Amino acid sequence: MSGLARAARSRQDAAALIDADGTDETDWLAAGLERTLPPLRVPEGPVVVVAAHPDDEVLGCGGTVATLLAAGVSVHTVCLTAGEASHGTDDAGQMALLAERRRAELATALRALGPLPDAVHAGLPDTGLGRHEEEARAVIAGVVARTGAALCLAPWEGDLHSDHEAAGRSARRAGSDHGIAVWTYPVWMWHWARPGDPRVPWHRAGVLPLTEDALDRKKAALACFTSQLEVRGPEQAPVLPPQELAHHTRAFETVMR
Repeated sequence: MSGLARAARSRQDAAALIDADGTDETDWLAAGLERTLPPLRVPEGPVVVVAAHPDDEVLGCGGTVATLLAAGVSVHTVCLTAGEASHGTDDAGQMALLAERRRAELATALRALGPLPDAVHAGLPDTGLGRHEEEARAVIAGVVARTGAALCLAPWEGDLHSDHEAAGRSARRAGSDHGIAVWTYPVWMWHWARPGDPRVPWHRAGVLPLTEDALDRKKAALACFTSQLEVRGPEQAPVLPPQELAHHTRAFETVMR
């Protein structure tokens, strides 16, 4: 099998795992990750948060962002794509409208978390981020350098979503360029993995506890992503159905160091 064929098969396998029935949140709650994983403390200094699509940053670490902002920490966000392919259409006009809508949703969501500057939008292609990792790396590195960041938070490079994985790799390289820590947050992992899953590097995982206020702000921010929460058509569930959102409204968030 050629390299291209293997890559295509890998993408198909990953899509099948994400589209399949996922792990129920009650299984994750029973695992008690907040007790079994070490609590982490964010390094002092500005933080840069990277997302592959508008909403990733809130799903993965919105509560942590709210906590940092409440403590007076400077937070800056980078969104690499506009998420224009989330509804499965290839109509350029519809994709442009969806991109505009999703950027507006993100702006409202970030305001719900606290006093955040506008996101830096890289404008890279949704579902094609893997072909633009060096451009993503440069954008992230530029924001890290400009802000003097001490930490970068980005999607986990093992999430089985190609854009998330590319964003995580790009952030890791940008962090290495500037000698700062990079922690990555899972999004779809909670759907396709199970507690104790050997595909997950649990030895690198830690938790970031959330206050009640931070969790409330995260929930308010998630509610802003109406394009992802609404039913898209006959027999088409929302991109983010309630069972997926349940994984992201815990009293803690999880990252891989």
